[in-house]
Amino acid sequence: MKIKEQYISYITIVRKEIYRFMRIWPQTFIPSIVTTSLYFIIFGKVIGQQIRHINGVDFIDFILPGLVMMSVIMNSYNNVVFSFFVEKFHHSIEEIMVSPTPNSVMLFGYITGGVVRGMLSGALILLVANFFTEVKIHDVRTMIVITIIASILFSIIGLINGIFAKSFDDISWIPSFVLTPLSYLGGIFYSVNDLPAFWKSASLFNPIFYFVDALRYSMVDISMLKVGATVVIALSLTVFFWFIAIYLLKNKLKQ
Repeated sequence: MKIKEQYISYITIVRKEIYRFMRIWPQTFIPSIVTTSLYFIIFGKVIGQQIRHINGVDFIDFILPGLVMMSVIMNSYNNVVFSFFVEKFHHSIEEIMVSPTPNSVMLFGYITGGVVRGMLSGALILLVANFFTEVKIHDVRTMIVITIIASILFSIIGLINGIFAKSFDDISWIPSFVLTPLSYLGGIFYSVNDLPAFWKSASLFNPIFYFVDALRYSMVDISMLKVGATVVIALSLTVFFWFIAIYLLKNKLKQ
């Protein structure tokens, strides 16, 4: 395909993805807003009044970056895995597969849809947070970069899950039994520095911890790790899963 034709294919997929989740916005955005508001009320206000501060930062300001990142990750992942599996379930994905659209262009299209939904979700959480605290941003560039990388990575993982899924149950167990536990163990509600040595080291194997830590730095200037190292690790994971997704689109999906 020529570059112009690839661009048309890409834009078509992106428009379809954005139209799909915007058409059902009460299902895609309202749950995140309600859930995060409850977190702010229960953890930020009620429990936060007892904890007061962590590392010199108000507790509600400390947990805010983690809640934003959790929303970005979940929405990016869910958008791609659900959309891709439904199209595979209805065999409409075959229309793209038999076209001359390169796998990389198709992957870019689905990722873009996931990124747009993830970033919109994160922005909505920040807007809601203004009702509970004064939102602080220390480093805008780091904030944008780390949230985009996170949404790209988990969009790719969502597509990989969609490729292997054979039923709707298969697209729900990873968010329930993998992403949610890793999010809660990623330092959203506590400082990893306060953990015993073993659990502190174990946190380094949790990819979500890196994203939460970097976003916390970008907002309240607190981090356990060097931001530059975090970005390198995040990009490495993204490239790794990108090639896995390309391989699966080429081989697994055509079986």
